[in-house]
Amino acid sequence: MNQDIIDKTIVFVKDTLAHAEGGHDWFHIERVYKNSLLIAKQETVDAFVVSLGALLHDIADSKFHNGDDTIGPKIAREFLFDLNVDSTIIEHVVNIIENISFNKSLEGNLVFSSNELKVIQDADRLDAIGAIGIARCFNYGGFKNRTLYNPDIKPNLDMTKTEYKNSTAPTINHFYEKLLLLKDKMNTKTGKKIAEKRHEFMKLYLDQFYNEWNGNI
Repeated sequence: MNQDIIDKTIVFVKDTLAHAEGGHDWFHIERVYKNSLLIAKQETVDAFVVSLGALLHDIADSKFHNGDDTIGPKIAREFLFDLNVDSTIIEHVVNIIENISFNKSLEGNLVFSSNELKVIQDADRLDAIGAIGIARCFNYGGFKNRTLYNPDIKPNLDMTKTEYKNSTAPTINHFYEKLLLLKDKMNTKTGKKIAEKRHEFMKLYLDQFYNEWNGNI
């Protein structure tokens, strides 16, 4: 029964995100889903909740809905309700979707927490760093028509949630405002281990970027 619901959820998410921006499409969901299951093997969690939460975590990312972060939870709730999923599981999944985003950490107050959220959050954050994270970062920057880099515009290291959501800064700034911070925000041992390697790759990339920008060999 649970696998049938997961299979239907996969079909639903693929269809819903068929024309999504490249960094937040079905393939992003699939990577987060697979990494969530990988991390979950070492944690005490409900695998069904992890699966549904990972698959539905970006069903309507607020970045593509005028900053409205209520649409995703609403869509997920209605979809799972139609599949007759237990109400307790639905509420858990909705809470995960409402609290997974990085910008929630900028509010300073933890509204909801669970082991399942921690697992999916780690998997989502892992997809924001390393080689794929860099590709996603520049893909979104291009989608928003942002400059690659401007030495005169310094990263804002003390942003509020509103400032973060409304930022139009160059793409390179996002490394300092989010991506390089994620290593130390991982929740699980597995997540931390994977993040270390991806973090180092980003640092190497930035070194190369600045060398090329400044005309160095």
